[in-house]
Amino acid sequence: MELKQWLEQFSRLHAKARAGQLSAAEKAGYLERRDELARALVVAQRLTILPGQTPRQALRVSRALQVDLDLPGGRIRAMTQNISAGGFGALLGQLPNESEAIGFTLKQPGSTEPIVGRCRVRDIQKRQGNHLVSFVFEELAVESRERIEMTLFDAVMEQFEGMAPPRPAEPKKK
Repeated sequence: MELKQWLEQFSRLHAKARAGQLSAAEKAGYLERRDELARALVVAQRLTILPGQTPRQALRVSRALQVDLDLPGGRIRAMTQNISAGGFGALLGQLPNESEAIGFTLKQPGSTEPIVGRCRVRDIQKRQGNHLVSFVFEELAVESRERIEMTLFDAVMEQFEGMAPPRPAEPKKK
């Protein structure tokens, strides 16, 4: 099967999954295809899949989402720089305590219900004037993880749509 056909089929399944309209058989096929696409993207991104981790868990996308972090000094609002099923990165001026679990509230496009949970600092990269802080989710609910994965694949599909060549104009009927 050609890549274009595969992506078109995946796109249709993804739209049905987003609408909650997949049959049990379609859902199994959709999840297999999500893993297949994630595996290809993880290789392209040159990411490492850790032992016990699936390609979907390793996949990371650039996506700006509003996140509120409950730091000891008070709640701060930031935007994610990237997100994965395992965590997110955000630029922060104030550094969180690396040893404590931090509460977070993540807002997703098109959803009025935020994802609420706890995370820990995984890495801090000093930048000019601020820091890129990577967080890893702690004990995130299955439903919340699925919502995040849906957002990841929304972003992936948006990228593929942007790469599609323009469709030729329909011939005018006389």
